[in-house]
Amino acid sequence: MSITFQKRQKEMKRQEKQKEKAQRRAEKKLAKGKDGETPNNTPLDPALDPTIDWSHNNELDLDRP
Repeated sequence: MSITFQKRQKEMKRQEKQKEKAQRRAEKKLAKGKDGETPNNTPLDPALDPTIDWSHNNELDLDRP
């Protein structure tokens, strides 16, 4: 195999990988826009996340009048 052919194949593989990455980014961007959730179905707003326990008490006692 000539070096030129190897270089051409390497460049083609690099371009293919770049196209796949761009496609994944586009799919992720579209999925993120739907229903306000990320692709793994977690809400973008932490206040909407049912897995967070918001019932904790803040232990800081502020002495404010």
